[in-house]
Formats: sequence, structure tokens, C-alpha cells
Amino acid sequence: MLYLKNNISPNNEGIYRTNPNEYQRWIQSFDTLTESDRTQIKEHIKTFKHQPLISVVMPVYNVDEKWLRLAIDSVLNQLYTHWEFCIADDASPAPHIKKVLEEYAAKDKRIKVVFRPTNGHISESSNSALALATGEFVALLDHDDILPEYALYYVVNEINAHPDVDLIYSDEDKIDEAGTRFDPYFKTEWNLDLFLGQNMFSHLGVFRRSILEKINGFRKGREGSQDYDLTLRSLPHTTPERIRHIPKILYHWRAIEGSTARGIDAKMYAFEAARKVIGEYVESTNPGAKMQNSTISVHHRVVWPVPNPAPLVSIIIPTKNGMEILKRAVDSILEKTTYSNYEIMIVNNQSDDPATISYFKEIVKNPKVHVMDYNKPFNYAAINNEAVKAVKGEVICLLNNDTEVISPDWLTEMVGQALRKDVGAVGAKLYFPDNTIQHGGVVLGGGYFKGTVARHFLIRMPRNTQGYFGRAQLVHDVSAVTAACLVTRREIYQRVGGMDEKELKVAYNDIDFCLRLRQKGLLIVWTPYAELYHHESATRGKDDTAERIERLNGEAAVVRMRWSAQLREDPYYSPNLDMIRANFELAFPPRVEKPWQSYEKLEKKKAA
Repeated sequence: MLYLKNNISPNNEGIYRTNPNEYQRWIQSFDTLTESDRTQIKEHIKTFKHQPLISVVMPVYNVDEKWLRLAIDSVLNQLYTHWEFCIADDASPAPHIKKVLEEYAAKDKRIKVVFRPTNGHISESSNSALALATGEFVALLDHDDILPEYALYYVVNEINAHPDVDLIYSDEDKIDEAGTRFDPYFKTEWNLDLFLGQNMFSHLGVFRRSILEKINGFRKGREGSQDYDLTLRSLPHTTPERIRHIPKILYHWRAIEGSTARGIDAKMYAFEAARKVIGEYVESTNPGAKMQNSTISVHHRVVWPVPNPAPLVSIIIPTKNGMEILKRAVDSILEKTTYSNYEIMIVNNQSDDPATISYFKEIVKNPKVHVMDYNKPFNYAAINNEAVKAVKGEVICLLNNDTEVISPDWLTEMVGQALRKDVGAVGAKLYFPDNTIQHGGVVLGGGYFKGTVARHFLIRMPRNTQGYFGRAQLVHDVSAVTAACLVTRREIYQRVGGMDEKELKVAYNDIDFCLRLRQKGLLIVWTPYAELYHHESATRGKDDTAERIERLNGEAAVVRMRWSAQLREDPYYSPNLDMIRANFELAFPPRVEKPWQSYEKLEKKKAA
């Protein structure tokens, strides 16, 4: 299939993972330090205006001596040396624990160790380690995991670039008993909705210590998801702008028997604990929000509340002729939609087919359905703008006439998301008629042709695939969604002036609309729980005539000029992943510069 290359493929559960051999090649090419690199990093560190003390916090309990030594050594080997290592042993019965910890503490005064007299489990043990911390920032490390030697260097480089940062997280991978790295997770920039579905913050997670003091550290009773809980409780004390992602593998998660890195079945209690802490967070921010089972057993779903009485939703469907296609769309809404308070506004754009005109006369007998005329040449943006003025709904749903509802709760789900105060627009999961994915959100830039504005995520992946780390089955934030099925609040639509009907009459008006919402600080949410078929361009046809291609290219040029900065790198797609197909393959090379090389270039430029 087109979206598959040879460095990413699905397993039996439809989970897409990076090919291990290709990942080894990628590591050798782009993630291995030379002696020259180490020298340059050390020189770069000397130039940092701020060199904060980083407190690495590690609870320990009965871990194998080999893994414990490797974990400690990984901190000792850090190229950034202004750290302290705060370790708490949780009354381990294994005699080697005390011996090893005392040995290392005697070797390096930066290592602080406390031996708890009784076992209190991981939250209490973590708090005992945290009590030793005096650093400005705290980094969390498990007792069998590893930090690469440049981990703290990258963290402090980020702190210098963004001095007001409160929370920092990085990409991660797994490491087996033989020391082989595999299964890299290249993450997005801060993505609240994805975070509520899975803990994409850990690992490596770094916190401003003053925030941890405000929330009194880890909570007892949240064992298994204590890090998740810590991050959730930190969120009210910061802003999205002060949460930074480093697109670099800074954490190797040990995958051994009994570890959650080997699978959720090893620690099912972690899943239950996570569900509990997420539920507490969303209930505190959006009273009435509830947790439901996700379509992926190891992840989570938040169902956002719809008030009672539910707001009126105006579903706007532009059309010209194509009665059978339109009828299929309208019938699917009327027959399947469980959300009751809606109206359908069909916008007739100069239909001249007798069957379609006859259908208009018949369908308006249903009190939920209305027809208005737009007697001008096709202008998708203007049609929707005019319709929004004419309808009555507090919530607007833009819907193509070539769609077909699948999930009865599609509108309830989208309205619940759209009514959140920080959300600007919501997109649906759309399928081609062959049950492959047509729309999984929009990724900016890239594509097969130079200058492409955007393309759809997950395109042509099988309907039930989990995708890359669950992305195909989890609600998450994206840069844009298609207006083939888009829900927004009327007030928001009007606040940004609707769609651009002057320069983006047909194409890319939805992307431009979403980017203007994001400019206002609003989220664009894609949900897999609103499912529809999209029989793409069934009535208007494809953009394959010379005239249409010229118009499409002209509109693409408008978007490129208007949003050039945003198109350079989509925050919801990793620069370590391929941009040509945007299908989560490894990028050869990555689109991210190494900080010490950037510094070196700057110094040479100054000297020239």
C-alpha cells in the first residue's frame, strides 16, 4: 500500500511500529555522538547564560544490580555536569541495593541517598527522593532506565532558549536486556487531548521544582500512574506556552519482564490508576466530563459534557444537483443521529436537475430540514458564510453533501468537544467507501510535490488500525481539520470572520480558518469517535481540469504566503518523521538541527 515504506509497519493488533533494523540504521546515522560532538557540546555548555542545578529524582526498590548500576552510571556520564542525583531506597530487602547506593554516594558527592525504614511504595518513595532535591528543575528517572549522555544538556539548552519554561518532555525509546534500542516514540509538541488519552509526557519528564512544591509532590494512592498524576496536577500552575517538547530521544525505557514497557498486561493497575487521575483532572476543569473505555484497551477516552437542554446545531450542507448523493447524506443524519436538537440547512447552489429540485420540495416537509438558495458561481467559503448568517444554531456543523453518517453519537461527540472553552473547531474520522481512512486530521507542509500546503493524516490506513502509538484511535489536537465535517461554535466562526471567500473560494479555506483559530489560542481537535464515510468530491468533481488546477495552485500560493511559518513544521508531527508521506516513517535525515552545531555555525558566522 502507498502509505507503507519499509521502516514502519503494523503488528497483529494494527499498531504501527518502526522497523527495528531501520531504527538501528537511523541511530547510527543521526543519534550517535562522535568525540568531536562531545567536545562541541562541552564548549556550547560554557556559553549557557543560565546553568541551573538539575535534580534527578529516582526511587529504588529491589531492582537487579545490573540495571541499577547502568541507571546510576547514565547520570554520572552526563555531559552537563551541574546536577544532583536524589535517590530513595524504599526499604528494599535485597542486600545489594544498600551496598550499591552507598558505594556510589561515597564516589560522588552529587549523589544523595536516603534509606526509608519502611516500604511505602513508589509515590512515597519518590517523595522521599524529592525531599532531597534543591535544584531549580527536577528530572524523573526510574531505577532500571537510562538517560543518554546528552539528556541534561538538551534540557538545559531548552531552559536557556525558553527561560520561563515550567515543564519539559522529550521523545523516548525502549531498550532491551541486551542493550538494543527499539520502538522509538517521536512525539508532538504539547498536545493536551493526546495527553489525556495516553501519557505522552513521560519520559523524559522535567518539572520546575517550585510547581512540585505547590502541589506537594506525588500523591499516595496513585501508584502506577504517579508520574501521570504529577503532570496533570501541574497543568493548572502553568500555561501551554510554558510546556516545551524536545524532539530528541532523551530517555531509554528498560523493557524487561514485568515492566510496563513490555506491555500494559504486565501492570494493569497502572491503567486503572491512570484512568482515575485523568477523571479527577477533567472533572475539575469541566464538571460533567466522564471517562469511558477507549477503543484501545491501554488508553483512555474523555467524554465531554453537553448541557441540558442541548444547544441547537445547524448542519450546513452545500449542494448542486446530485440528488441521490445528497439524499444519502441527509437520510443518514435523520435516521442515525442520536443528538436531537439540530436543523439541516441545505444550500442550493444553482441546481437545475429536476430530481434534485423535486427532492428539495419534498424534504422540507421535515421540520428539521430547510433549503436556501445561493444563486452565484460556486464559492465554498461564501456559501458557508451566507448559511451561517441564515441559520439559528449556537453550534455550526459544516458538512459535505457526499458524506454519510456511521456512528449514531457522531454529533454528540463533536458538540461536546466544540463546547470546551479552549476548542475552536472539531474534525471527524472520515473513511473512503472501501473502509480505509480518508481523514485523520491535517498535517501542514510536505507532500509529494514541492510546495504542497497540507495533506491528511492516516490516509488509506485500514479502518480499525491503531496507527502510530494509537493516533488513529485517540482524540488529539491537530493544526487543521477538513470542512467536509467540521463543528465549531457560531460565536467563534463569526469572531474570526468566517471563511475567506475572496482569496480562498474553493480550496484550503478550511485550513486557513483553522489556522486563524489557532492564532487566537484555540485548539483544533480531531476525534475518532465521530465516524462518517466521505465519497470525496462526488458532486463537484475532482480538480483535474486546467482551469481548476490553476485555481488550486493560486489558492495554495495564498496559503503559503499567509502561513509560511506554520507550514515549515507542523507542531503535531515530529521533525524526526518523514514529511513526504506524513505516515510516521523515520525521516532520513531528521528536520531538526543539533544545538551544538547551530551554535558552531553562529560562532563561525560571527567570526567571518
